[in-house]
Amino acid sequence: MNNLIWFRNDLRIGDNSSLNDAVKGQKVIAFYCFETIFFDYDTYGFKRTGKYRAKFLLETVTQLKAALEKLNIALFIYVGRSEDFLPKLTEQHNIDTVFLQKEWTRDEQLVLENVKNKISPSIQFKEVYDQFLFHPDDIPYTSFKSIQEIFTNFRKDCEAHCKVRAPQMPIKAMSKNNLVRTKTELPTLNQLGFNDFTQHTHTAFPFQGGEHEAQKRIEQYFWDSQKLAVYKKTRNGLIGENYSSKLSAWLANGSISPRTIYWEVREFEKEIVKNQSTYWLIFELIWRDYFKYISLKHGDKIFGLTGILQKPYEWKTTPVALEKWINGTTKEPFINANMKELLATGWMSNRGRQNVASFWSKELEQDWRIGAAYFERMLIDYDVHSNYGNWMYNSGVGNDPRDRKFNSKSQADRYDSTGSYQRLWLQGTLF
Repeated sequence: MNNLIWFRNDLRIGDNSSLNDAVKGQKVIAFYCFETIFFDYDTYGFKRTGKYRAKFLLETVTQLKAALEKLNIALFIYVGRSEDFLPKLTEQHNIDTVFLQKEWTRDEQLVLENVKNKISPSIQFKEVYDQFLFHPDDIPYTSFKSIQEIFTNFRKDCEAHCKVRAPQMPIKAMSKNNLVRTKTELPTLNQLGFNDFTQHTHTAFPFQGGEHEAQKRIEQYFWDSQKLAVYKKTRNGLIGENYSSKLSAWLANGSISPRTIYWEVREFEKEIVKNQSTYWLIFELIWRDYFKYISLKHGDKIFGLTGILQKPYEWKTTPVALEKWINGTTKEPFINANMKELLATGWMSNRGRQNVASFWSKELEQDWRIGAAYFERMLIDYDVHSNYGNWMYNSGVGNDPRDRKFNSKSQADRYDSTGSYQRLWLQGTLF
């Protein structure tokens, strides 16, 4: 059997179910496409992938290519539409089966459908869920439709009835004659439509993309600094790289699996300490799962104006409000500091994200989907499920049973009591 692994949001060789299955074939090649649909402009005029995530993605695919070559597997890299390349590639290499991670949101589904419409009908597609902490086959629900709407109920159900699967065993290299030559090359940032840039000196995310970098971050955050042991106390921080794990960007494109992180936390608990902080990192991984399951349950409703609650609000679309929000020139200094950080670095703290989303949707009463689309463009760690799940949650059309509104002044007093974060990003406009 000749197999092809189609990499999408699972850009790793460690604990990768599709790769583990694919290497059982006689011949294996790999495929990745910088998909046009994800670099196009959306309906609001935002380029869907901005420069920060594009650079991180290039770094990730560079590492993936090198790691696969060590396994004697060639990675064919393209820019454009998978439907224009994959049918030809499978024909040239007599591929029998395509292995890939199962995705369900609309654009990912569209890409797959377009490929299937053009590819030989004899080719099999084997899709597996590989992005969860709790595998869909293991959750205590008869169907996705019966998944709990409230996070706490979902978490308690899973904690009581699910076990996290062990990571897959490392893959052995294939024979050297499996490594075929490929003329395809990794694109440059310029070729993806961006100018080169240097990282901002104040960024809280001074990291590069790739599986190896994700492992380095775990080593540094867990074992070298042991910051994991105080994560619950520091997680609402705003400045610097160590107030939180910062693993979200690698999780978002699948450079590391949530299972790998989970079992590393368990090892840390055995070797160093088990406390509320170590649990809280797992708690955050469960939040991540939860938003994925909510999107599985509700489908395209997560992209609709009324959200999964189908709740009608009188939303506004005010261009001046958008310009001020994006550029950090609103009437609220704490909001401005966070938005300037995002614009300059592609990163914002969890505390900041909640505040700016609430301000946009609850204070300014602007169409929440515009905010979600802007985050998609800017964030290094953009993940469709977490992004739209959180935006619905903070905008009153999602899963928040309390429909809360953040008071940015009191939030600033509580989380930036000395004003150091606002001073860092507002540079004398305030103080």
